[in-house]
Amino acid sequence: MRLPLISLKQRSTAAGGALSNGYCMMPGTFSAEIFASQGFDCVTVDLQHGLIGSSEAIPMLQLLSRLDVTPLVRVPALNEGVIQQMLDAGALGVTCPMIETSEQAARLVEYAYYPPLGRRSFGPTLPLSQYGSEYLEQANSTIATFAMIETARGVENIEAITDIDGLTGIYLGTMDLAMSLGRPKAKLFEDEVLDAAVSTIVCHAKRRGLVVGLLASGTSLIRRSIDFGFNFITAATDIGAMRSDAERAVKDYRSAFVLSTQANEE
Repeated sequence: MRLPLISLKQRSTAAGGALSNGYCMMPGTFSAEIFASQGFDCVTVDLQHGLIGSSEAIPMLQLLSRLDVTPLVRVPALNEGVIQQMLDAGALGVTCPMIETSEQAARLVEYAYYPPLGRRSFGPTLPLSQYGSEYLEQANSTIATFAMIETARGVENIEAITDIDGLTGIYLGTMDLAMSLGRPKAKLFEDEVLDAAVSTIVCHAKRRGLVVGLLASGTSLIRRSIDFGFNFITAATDIGAMRSDAERAVKDYRSAFVLSTQANEE
C-alpha cells in the first residue's frame, strides 16, 4: 500500500506546530523500526556521527518509507553524490553539517531539488515504487533541507544563509558551536555567549519562516527549547537511549543487590 507524500511542514501542522525526531546511529533496520514505532514524527538516519554507511542506510530508509514517519538523513558532508543517493533511497529530508556560508547553503538546495529549484538528477529508485508519479510532481515541495549551524562563522553569516530560497530549516550543532566560540564547557541556556549566538540563529530562522531544530533530551530542556523558539526537537538517539537504559538497569541491579544483602545479614 502506498503512503501519501507528506511534507515536513504538513506534518508539523498536524503535530501542533512542533516536530519530534529520533536519531538512528546504529546500523540495522531493527533499531529504525523500534524508533519509528514509538510515535516520533520523524526519524533521522545518521551517516555523520553514527556507525551507518550508505549501504546500511538504504534498507533502513526502505523500512522507514513504509511507516507513518518522515524518513530523514544526516549526511557526513556537503557531498552531491551522497545527498542524491540518500534521496533516491527514500529520504524525504537532508541535514547537512558545517554550513558556514550562503554559497554552501545554496549548494545544499541545488543538490536536493529537481530543476528549476535545483539540479538533482532524476532517478528516484525507491520513491517511484513507493509514491508513484506523484513523487516527481511533489518532490520539490516535500523534501526538507536543513543547514547545520555549528561554528562562529556560520553564526556570522546566518542572515545570508537563511535568505537562501528553498532552504527548509536550520539545525543547531550545540557542542561544536560552543567549542567554536571558545567555550567548550558551555551548556545551552546557561552561558551568555552561547545563548546570544543561538538567539541570533533562531531569530533569523524565524524571520524567514524556517524550521529550527536541535538535540534536547529530558522534559525540562525540551520545554525550554520550545519556549526559546525551536520547533524541531531531536529527543533521543538510539545509542543514547540504550546507554541510559543500561545505566539505569545496572543501578537498579546494584541497589537491589545491596538491599538483598543487607536483609540477609539481619
